[in-house]
Amino acid sequence: MVLIGFHASHEQVHPAVLRDSAVQAEQAGFDSVMCSDHLAPWTHNQGHSGFTWSWLGAALQATERIPMGSFHAPGQRYHPVISAHAMATLAAMFPGRLPWVAVGSGEAMNEHVTGDRWPSKPERMERLRECVDVMRALWRGEEVSHRGHVTVDRARLWSLPEVPPELVAGAVSAETAAWAADWADGLITVNQPVEQLRRVVGAYRDAGGRGPLRLQVHLSWAPDADEALAIAVDQWRGNCVPTDLSWNLEHPEQFEAATRYVPPEVVAENVRVSADLAQHTAWLAEYAELGFDELMLHFVGQDDDAFIGAFAEHVLPVLHAG
Repeated sequence: MVLIGFHASHEQVHPAVLRDSAVQAEQAGFDSVMCSDHLAPWTHNQGHSGFTWSWLGAALQATERIPMGSFHAPGQRYHPVISAHAMATLAAMFPGRLPWVAVGSGEAMNEHVTGDRWPSKPERMERLRECVDVMRALWRGEEVSHRGHVTVDRARLWSLPEVPPELVAGAVSAETAAWAADWADGLITVNQPVEQLRRVVGAYRDAGGRGPLRLQVHLSWAPDADEALAIAVDQWRGNCVPTDLSWNLEHPEQFEAATRYVPPEVVAENVRVSADLAQHTAWLAEYAELGFDELMLHFVGQDDDAFIGAFAEHVLPVLHAG
């Protein structure tokens, strides 16, 4: 049975509302919650960006059992010792409920605030690999010193969880998925054309990648088809930029300028848009057939209540039965 998670989008919704949505998702039958970790929204229309690690503590306290995960980019805005410390404390306080964190090489829009040089993609991947090793050594209770793309001086964590989070690779391309296979505890990617998803999954598994496969699915639903498309255009057009460009833009204004003339039909190529809940169910079932163990549903609008209610009633029971 494929697991179905709810994505809490900090860039789009006030953190207090998102906390309540996590409670609602648990009560509605979602299997997990995932959240983003941004300092800024992609566009002004999105308009929010709560601090993930404060929010996770509150959301884990407000819910009863549902596990949670997050995207995260250690290395620049977050020193890996701070990253490891935050995750260790949550995992110690809520055993089994922070089972994984997806790590990636980051985006300039969040990381430029340190004033440090924004490294090239190869440098960022090397830095990420160092951070993974540092974090895992700290979770083993070791004193860590390290000199490389990041510097660590005799760091040690004193409050450790019995089971630390798995570090999952966030990858969009087959090349990054294959690169991550030797260190990642699993893989998460985003919805793309089915053939591209097959290449990403195949590259990871063929290179020896282990652990669960997760897919974040951007979708827009409303009772009316025109409304569903309007939500996607209003909230997600700013994200319809090539991946290489999205890594390097620094401000919401730049995302807005880069996507000002993107037509609605192109937005619908990046977001699963439909008023038909059976169509959404079919799309998600197709993703499950590719081998994904967990689908993290990201409604790109800002009214999560209606989305959670509709999908809990009409979509989750079909997918869980399958």
